[in-house]
Amino acid sequence: MIALAARPSTCATADDVTTHTLLNCLVREVSGPEGQLTLDGHHLIIRLPRRDVLLRARVRRRSLTGAHRFEGTAQELQNGCWTDADWRRVAGLVAEELGLRTGEPNPEFVDQVVESHAAMAAGLAAREPTVAVDAIDYLASEQSLVYGHRFHPTPKGRSGSAAQWLPFAPEAGARVRLRHLGVPSELIREEAIGASPLAALDHDHAVLPVHPWQFELLRAHPDLRNALRDGRISDLGEAGGEPTVPTASVRTLWHPELNVFLKFSLNQRITNCVRKNADYELRGAVALTRLLAPVSRDLHRRFPGTTVLAEPAYRTLDLENRDLVEGFGVIVRDALPVAPGITPLLAGAIADEHPTSPAQAAALIERGDSDPLGWWRAYLALVVPPVLHAYFHHGVVFEPHLQNVVVGVSDDGRPRQVFLRDMEGTKLLPARHADALRDLREDVRRQVTYDAQRGWNRVIYCLIVNHVAEVLAAVADRWPSLERDLWDEVAARLDAYAHEYGSSPQLRALLSGVPLPAKANLLIRWERRADRHAGYLALPSPFAVSRRESLEVAR
Repeated sequence: MIALAARPSTCATADDVTTHTLLNCLVREVSGPEGQLTLDGHHLIIRLPRRDVLLRARVRRRSLTGAHRFEGTAQELQNGCWTDADWRRVAGLVAEELGLRTGEPNPEFVDQVVESHAAMAAGLAAREPTVAVDAIDYLASEQSLVYGHRFHPTPKGRSGSAAQWLPFAPEAGARVRLRHLGVPSELIREEAIGASPLAALDHDHAVLPVHPWQFELLRAHPDLRNALRDGRISDLGEAGGEPTVPTASVRTLWHPELNVFLKFSLNQRITNCVRKNADYELRGAVALTRLLAPVSRDLHRRFPGTTVLAEPAYRTLDLENRDLVEGFGVIVRDALPVAPGITPLLAGAIADEHPTSPAQAAALIERGDSDPLGWWRAYLALVVPPVLHAYFHHGVVFEPHLQNVVVGVSDDGRPRQVFLRDMEGTKLLPARHADALRDLREDVRRQVTYDAQRGWNRVIYCLIVNHVAEVLAAVADRWPSLERDLWDEVAARLDAYAHEYGSSPQLRALLSGVPLPAKANLLIRWERRADRHAGYLALPSPFAVSRRESLEVAR
């Protein structure tokens, strides 16, 4: 019989989660690489050598990759005694250590942690009390991420007050009525593969849907104000009918009447970046959709159940002002082609450490025959091969992190379909797509390409470190004795792919236990740089243990 752990907490506080995410980042990006960690019984002791401080946190479950699960309040060693250190104290100590480490201050950092904590608390308070239900629901899974990315120092960072963003927050269960602008065709810029789904909104003029939060942010722009005043553009107000539903990214909304997702610009910082659709991203979404059509068909044929969600159209306001072109740009994303009897679920909800919905991995496994290893094999077989095949055989870099993947499950919780989304993060290897890339504008070409090494780092970070490791952790929380077996199944799946489709130096190195690339979210936030400039740290590989054991047997 497999030993069970207690079910994961579903009532974590903003205080504890803020502390734990800061510690997660500190361990992964600073104290771990610098050899400043000690496991002492049930506690992890973390030294901040430049600040000459010792912190400790109680470990709920140890992790083979060092991504330990913490519980409770952190403590600081003061005058020989361990004293509670709340999240504000931890944030301040991290800021001081990073300032000493880099020689550069960041006066925004602690304020942004405070902002993230406040947003988390507001999201928790806004959620209606619910009775535990057995039904799984797609939109509920998209809106279940109350706590955010557990390896980001400001997982719920949002500029602006809660009063501004809470009406549009997915974790608050928001429903949003879009604003609409009536625009003559000569002031519309759009591109579509086939007929644009947005054409269904049009009457005697084009209709541009606008996120109401973005409208409030841009309504004072002089060019927009003048166009509204002189009648070139009409403010049609909010539409009736069924409201749209914010998904996990906040700015991408499900439009039930058009049966598409709409990805809007928001001139607001969410986690690390201001989330607007740059001009090259608008053009790049449609260009990549066109270029990837044969790749998508091949992946769907070769790996049944795999779908790459197309972004076949965009529309924006063209008043010859870049801020408005980008600020009002909206990208159309296809609906999920869900098979009968299948419920799509956001991968982030499946991996949630503190689940607020029945979409979490352990709950899905217990819907069926409670066979965690069997469920895990099915999950890996669905998610891993198409991403590897896209890279190795098509020169395409997907970003299959937890927010970019939707997994379809049957009534018994078994994984059956996988949907890969977000063309913004999808890139091409130039050597494999030289002819197609020559036809694109230079700014778009730069946006849609990665060199081979950067592409590989991105694939393995998103697929293994951000996605597979986090779903695995959610399973191991319930069945802690299986963590080694779960990682062995990951190695077996990678090895099976190599045997069937051909090995490569990258796969051989991965399976031999070379360090994994982990995105440096804490350091990039400290340096106040955009995500695209993020570096990667070397994370100890869970495959290294299996490799050493194999070598010992061989001797």
